[in-house]
Amino acid sequence: MDEVIQVTQWLSSITPRKKAKLFFFTTHADAPSPMVGSNDVDTHEETQLPLATTVALHNFKNIDEFLKKKVNTFSCYNVIENEITKTDYEYLRFYSACKYLDVVPPFLDLEKISAIQNKFEMTDEERDYRLLLDSADLVLEKVCDSLKPAGVSQMWTALRKDRNLIRGVKTIDIIGFFVDPNPTGIKECLFFFIVRFLQKADKINRVNTNRLERLIAQCDESSSCEEGKTIDFIIDSLRFYPTELYPFGFCLIMCVIEGRDGAMQEIEKTMEISRHPGMITHTEKNPTKETIELVKKELMKPKYQFYSSFTCWFMSHGDSNSMVLADGETIEREWFLTSFPDISTFQLKAKVFFMVSCRGANKFSLKGDEFEGQSATCDYYDIGSALIRNRMLDITDSVRDISYVQPMMDTLVAYSTILDHLSGRANTHGSIYVDRACVLMSENISRGRSLTEILEHLSQGLHEVLQETMDEDRIVYKQACHYDSFFRKTLKLPYTRHPKEDVHSAPQ
Repeated sequence: MDEVIQVTQWLSSITPRKKAKLFFFTTHADAPSPMVGSNDVDTHEETQLPLATTVALHNFKNIDEFLKKKVNTFSCYNVIENEITKTDYEYLRFYSACKYLDVVPPFLDLEKISAIQNKFEMTDEERDYRLLLDSADLVLEKVCDSLKPAGVSQMWTALRKDRNLIRGVKTIDIIGFFVDPNPTGIKECLFFFIVRFLQKADKINRVNTNRLERLIAQCDESSSCEEGKTIDFIIDSLRFYPTELYPFGFCLIMCVIEGRDGAMQEIEKTMEISRHPGMITHTEKNPTKETIELVKKELMKPKYQFYSSFTCWFMSHGDSNSMVLADGETIEREWFLTSFPDISTFQLKAKVFFMVSCRGANKFSLKGDEFEGQSATCDYYDIGSALIRNRMLDITDSVRDISYVQPMMDTLVAYSTILDHLSGRANTHGSIYVDRACVLMSENISRGRSLTEILEHLSQGLHEVLQETMDEDRIVYKQACHYDSFFRKTLKLPYTRHPKEDVHSAPQ
């Protein structure tokens, strides 16, 4: 059959709502860079004009033309070995979006997809199409689905009132002030236009969504929300790190085995708990400085741009400032923690470090009645939120910026013990901290708990455990864990244990 006819038939089989979503997922706002074939040319016309004209004319002609152009580009594209191009990235995004929406063109060349995945050096696990979907876009899709057409229309009215933001933007004028979002698919096009516009204007990104939340907050709840949804529910959904679908993220496990009884148990537990929520896991036994540098180099590869979070377990002996590696060499803990968050592939994504090692030799030993509890009270002042807000600074958009981010932002570091203190372990089971952490995470998957909630529960539970030193003094002591957080959103464990797809690569 003629290819033009095939493309026409394929487009005619897609509903307007799915066309809008396919366009949105395909024009992903945060493509990896630098990429071969990419440049700094403004893609405003490509990403916003088709949405604007569709909303204004209630006609999907321009979106159809965009999708036809994509299909034709992929049809003529020759996969070049070794060199990753912008088209490679777009091809994978387009395929994953089609697969997610169940609109894969029957004429799409799946061998090319497999060849592109080879260029990205993807493993079998990484060939699952869900890895290629952007989690932040999936969250925004759910927000759109939670709003009625009237709600999106109210967001548009609120946006139009911000004259400083929209001044001189032609696509804003194309849509006009008053919009009828009720025809099928128009609500989605208008919402996705608002999102892409705010992203291009550097007002929102995958972490900073305050500007979008403020637009939603101005909607009238009775007319703007779908049944069972509220404004608070919709806004809350934007306040979590986006980790939708499989995989939950990438997990790196580094464990020094030499001279550490129970180390293999630690590896087994951390591997098991990382796979429960659907993480793709890599283990390094007995790491050295060279190993760490090689891992850092590996994580800079383009394929890691597709992951939505990063977790690292580092288990070894240590002291207040450093950790002991397998060859007896030491590395500064601070150097390790600051070098990984700076990796570009995981910027604006949740990064969690579990640092399991002693940080000194001190012990919180228990002697007689010295640890009997004492109580303290303080006054509680009930100040209304309106009164507080009236006394606070008015932070305008002109003094807000989301473009420059400190490397440690969006990072959480969990320590198995406090500074200058021991981190206890059992001869057969390894680190008690690792054991308790894995138990609590396993118990809380499917309960919708945040990671920090689990760590607080872990802190309580671990501090109840009486431990004993293995030396001749046999001192009974307690261990206190803690964490330092630079998070800007909440990281929740998934509600379900994500199964792997039966077929990870392109279907036959």
